[in-house]
Amino acid sequence: MEFMNISVSKSKPALGLLAAQKGASFIRKALLERGNANIIVATGASQFEMLSELVRQEIDWTKVTAFHLDEYIGIPDTHPASFRKYLKERFASLVPLKEFNYVNADTDPYGECTRLGQKIREFPIDVAFIGIGENGHIAFNDPPADFDTEEPYLVVNLDEACRRQQLGEGWFPTLEDVPEQAISMSVKQIMKSATIICTVPDERKAEAVFHTLNDPVSPMCPATILREHPEAYLFLDEAAASKLK
Repeated sequence: MEFMNISVSKSKPALGLLAAQKGASFIRKALLERGNANIIVATGASQFEMLSELVRQEIDWTKVTAFHLDEYIGIPDTHPASFRKYLKERFASLVPLKEFNYVNADTDPYGECTRLGQKIREFPIDVAFIGIGENGHIAFNDPPADFDTEEPYLVVNLDEACRRQQLGEGWFPTLEDVPEQAISMSVKQIMKSATIICTVPDERKAEAVFHTLNDPVSPMCPATILREHPEAYLFLDEAAASKLK
């Protein structure tokens, strides 16, 4: 099974708008049907334009509960690379959410995985906003990813390709400064989302996009698993789609 919908935009702003509009439509659908909605929110440079448009959508955010996708272990929320800092500044402080569940990875990481796992089991996810890494990861599930665990959150080791991506995006001054571990939402937990909005801009992601859509489904390219989701939407700009036919 391939993605039900692949959209290619000429620019990153156009990509972000389309992804935000599609995700917002599913949030509103959940609100209409159930009176509340639950979402997963990702970070990183790939999500800049999408998040800036998502906060402008007409949504009753007071009925929306959000969960954080991943976070570096040992990074305080004041660190420039902190995903908590990113989400507070670019999303949570801009909309009146019912609740935002952050990954506090500067505490006991295994205890935090347990706490968040218990919490998210109570909130079926309507929409997951995610990206794809240069190494094909989803969240911080680097290859070979664990496709089998039922635990919603995991302590994971970050491979060098992932850490070099974080360096290349300007979040850290040197490779040695990039943490080697993180707390990540698991692949199975992401796949439990009713809808997945996957936003992937930039030429540096073109190789990962090609493998995501053409390789056999495998933990060696974790994003390939998204092809098995019945309601996954992939939003690309022309640069990210440049290796596709």
